[in-house]
Amino acid sequence: MSTWMYAWGILISGLIYLGLFLGGLWTWSFVVLIFVLLPLLELIFPAPKDTLSEADYQKRSEKQWQYDIWLYLAVPLQYCLLFTYLWQVSKGDLQGWTYIGMSLSVAIACGGYGINVAHELGHRTQKMPRFASLMLLLTALYMHFYIEHNKGHHAKIATPEDPASARKEESLYAFWWRSVTQSWLSAWEIESSALARKHVHIFSPKNLMLQLIFVQISFIAMILFIFGIQAMFSFIGVAVLGFLLLETVNYIEHYGLARKKKENDKGYERVLPMHSWNSNHLLGRIFLFDLPRHSDHHAHSKRPYSTLRHFDDSPQLPTGYLGMILLAFFPPVFKRVMHQQLDREMQRLNHQTASISS
Repeated sequence: MSTWMYAWGILISGLIYLGLFLGGLWTWSFVVLIFVLLPLLELIFPAPKDTLSEADYQKRSEKQWQYDIWLYLAVPLQYCLLFTYLWQVSKGDLQGWTYIGMSLSVAIACGGYGINVAHELGHRTQKMPRFASLMLLLTALYMHFYIEHNKGHHAKIATPEDPASARKEESLYAFWWRSVTQSWLSAWEIESSALARKHVHIFSPKNLMLQLIFVQISFIAMILFIFGIQAMFSFIGVAVLGFLLLETVNYIEHYGLARKKKENDKGYERVLPMHSWNSNHLLGRIFLFDLPRHSDHHAHSKRPYSTLRHFDDSPQLPTGYLGMILLAFFPPVFKRVMHQQLDREMQRLNHQTASISS
């Protein structure tokens, strides 16, 4: 896709600003767009299976900075959005549905743009994108994701050891509790092991988890000091909703998929495209910076979002990410749809493998 297509992911956040300044029904415009209009459009429009040739990959790699502009732009926009919201809350005249609409819109921004863009930047090896990743994760109070996702989740996906891989029959709400608590503990374990290898005490100032906790507490204290107690609690609320939105995405990305153990029972088979659910629906790809092409991301985690590909041997979600998020809120319906899809996709992939072998 053209670099300008991804600009829409930033431009539609303008609806949140309209809601923040105009109030009334405008506060719900972004919520309706994300969870009503776009899921309906993804049901209507096909999911193209286009993929990049080696030549196209090289061209995009050479001008990756043009795609990265939208990622870095998300940082100041996210903070402007958050502080505008806190300023509105601090005035003390927000009530009822207006307050709820504003809060939901900002929460979606924290989870959808804040954590999603942070996820992409956190996979880079340079210091600047990683710092930008942490800045965005701060707006959702989920900075440990920087440690656990890269060093835990990517190594353990589709195994019982991974908190962020949903098991078959597990409901979204049970998954929320398990993933949120165990991912935080996993980040502590990862950082503790890293310090032990360097013979550094766990309570050393070099402990990244302690540093991140200090930054988040300081940020909350700053909001309390500048905007007041109501704004502080509102921020904590939208941050929690934001990281629960992230965990809902985690839930649908690996639901019911499992890697096989090696014959010697030492570890699991390597991560393949078949171990992550994929979605080629164009609107979700544009607004979520190609996160829905999750199969390629996990099989090749260092590939930038603009170069992610479609694989025929990856299981395909029945609809786009936004529709699947809505479906996940209703566990009986979600399980009925996903179990049927899981059976179909496993049969297709097994048949595909058998055809190649013969």
